[in-house]
Amino acid sequence: MKLKRNERIGALIKILSDHPNEIFTLSYFTDRFYAAKSTISEDIVVAKKLMEDLHLGKIETIAGAAGGVKYMPLISREDSKKFLEEISNKLSDPGRIIPGAFLYMADIIYNPSLVRKMGEIFATQFVEESIDYVVTVETKGIPLAMMTANALNVPLIILRRDSKVTEGSTVSINYVSGSTGKIQTMSVAKRAIKHGANVIIIDDFMKAGGTAKGMTDIIQEFEGHVKGIGVMIATREPKEKLVQDYVPLLILDKVDPICQQILIYPNEKLF
Repeated sequence: MKLKRNERIGALIKILSDHPNEIFTLSYFTDRFYAAKSTISEDIVVAKKLMEDLHLGKIETIAGAAGGVKYMPLISREDSKKFLEEISNKLSDPGRIIPGAFLYMADIIYNPSLVRKMGEIFATQFVEESIDYVVTVETKGIPLAMMTANALNVPLIILRRDSKVTEGSTVSINYVSGSTGKIQTMSVAKRAIKHGANVIIIDDFMKAGGTAKGMTDIIQEFEGHVKGIGVMIATREPKEKLVQDYVPLLILDKVDPICQQILIYPNEKLF
């Protein structure tokens, strides 16, 4: 079926946005839309300008025999700031304070549309790092790490608290939790991570950085390189974490059960 230009462009954007950072050859679209390469090239130019003008990400063309076109879900600083301010407002509700001065945020980290946007913000931060894997530890950081991995088009590696027989031989380490001071264990299948890989670590929460430090240590067992650490929320105190160069989306300053006050705000360094 021969399609009109607006139909081709709409379908092209849909295909690319459903497969972020995946390269499609021009031949793929010529076969799919029954159109000449010159026609598809013109469609890509229009789609590229449209996405950039509306701040919906970036369509990039890759030259050469192995080239083609791909969509990068990059988020502008203005859009990131507006979105994170909205999340901060949601999390500032005193009704979220639970016993122990903890903050209820399950409805945020398990909301697909919200977590997808956060994953795209992290992808924007780390897209230039040639990442092989996104790494997280079970369980609450998994949705955010999965969306980040999807935006970067790389596999997700989940470090487990307990090794599973079904995963074969594993590498395990003990680490000290920075928030509780307790010794905990994390493990990963030996075949899960190739040696010398570039990874980013993604998690939902950081207080002192003990868990992130443990993940960094286990990556070093594979002679891997941690190219960045991203967390949804990091506490303001302690200022000195066990890891450096981490990127929080939000800073948690205070949870006061007595005054029923939560002080949380976006990380201004992102903007």
